[in-house]
Amino acid sequence: MRDVVITGLGAITPSGQDPETLWRSVRSGTSAIDVLAGEQFDDLAVRIGGQIKDFDAEAVLPRALARRLSPVQHWAIAAADQALDHAGVPAPAEELPWDRDRVAVIAATGSGPVDAMQEATRALDADGPRSVPLTLSIHGAPDSAAALISQRFDLRGPGQGVSATCASGAIGLGEAMRRIRHGYADAVLVVGMEDCLGPVNLASNANMRALAAGYEDDPAAASRPFDRTRNGFVMSQGAAAILLESADSATSRGTTPLAELAGFGAASDAHHPTNPHPQGRGAASAVVQAVSDAGLEPGDIDHINAHATGTPAGDRAELAALDSALGEVGRTIPISATKSTTGHLLGASGVVEAIIAIMSMRDQTLPPTLNLDDNEFPDWDIVAGHPREMGGEPNLAEAAVDTVLSTSFGFGGHNGAIILRRTAQTATPSAEATDPSTKERR
Repeated sequence: MRDVVITGLGAITPSGQDPETLWRSVRSGTSAIDVLAGEQFDDLAVRIGGQIKDFDAEAVLPRALARRLSPVQHWAIAAADQALDHAGVPAPAEELPWDRDRVAVIAATGSGPVDAMQEATRALDADGPRSVPLTLSIHGAPDSAAALISQRFDLRGPGQGVSATCASGAIGLGEAMRRIRHGYADAVLVVGMEDCLGPVNLASNANMRALAAGYEDDPAAASRPFDRTRNGFVMSQGAAAILLESADSATSRGTTPLAELAGFGAASDAHHPTNPHPQGRGAASAVVQAVSDAGLEPGDIDHINAHATGTPAGDRAELAALDSALGEVGRTIPISATKSTTGHLLGASGVVEAIIAIMSMRDQTLPPTLNLDDNEFPDWDIVAGHPREMGGEPNLAEAAVDTVLSTSFGFGGHNGAIILRRTAQTATPSAEATDPSTKERR
């Protein structure tokens, strides 16, 4: 039962192509949602989303390999590079601080490189079998990024994909934590990745009325978690990476942990292909498991980074789940819905939001929920419009934000929840954190 800490972060997202830029964008409430660029979107009912722009794959990969891979794999590899470099293991690494056989890689994604199969199908229809890329079977699978990253860094522990729709990232992190905690690995690199921002997936989600519609003239207003006028989520693309290792490993190599991954829970609704259970049955179970796994009580949680996609049923079910799992204290815990800024990165969202939660603890600042103009749930403490500076000093025993619950739920009734905890070594926050009495007042 080893403690598991986070020592490296990486991010390629519409809100920024590194973790610090991502955090500045989310903290300031700067929306990454825009009208989608490209003629392939012209005839779609929904033409907004969060796109990766100005990314140079050949700055990360050899040209020949970059041309064979999908953009989502480019982003996943770039995020992995950042996370290892952030942890003090720059690529390529001739030596690692761990036994290579005990470093695992998990690629967490709902769909993987879907564009590869779609493009190959079009080529087959237009030009016949010989036009299908011979690398499709190798690079077209959801788990392929794990193999690519393992080969890139010569990481010889298990490499695998984890797929649980929009809960993939959180579940990937939880499974990595368990692998280290119980002694099966010393370090695990988790990469959340998704790119469903193509015409086929947009059309499918729009046809089932899951996407926010009618915002082409004001795309930044489209993602509206908890607002009465919300009518769907906004799809985004990108990747994020987190390196986890045992606390003993981090100590032995003199690395300062960014946070501890302290608890994990997962459950299924067993209810409906797309609709959440109305009372959030599976989501509540995942939260209860995560809190218990971390050895905490509901009152120990200082902040919630909610899944909160902006669908009418989803947001309502999530708060019902939190009510069930946390009791009355749940309504006093500040909640942020950061998909209002980033959009919904689907299977990557759990890793992206874990990074945001870590930054929240570091800077003692809760990011805002955008577009909450008519709150349907006024009894809950939802951080709206502007960041909330919580005060507190992470170098002291008591900070205002010590512990964050991050939730991830998805189609098919997949539910994951993680607990992130500030460590004594967490970096000093920014100068804006000025009110150490906030936690006592709350």
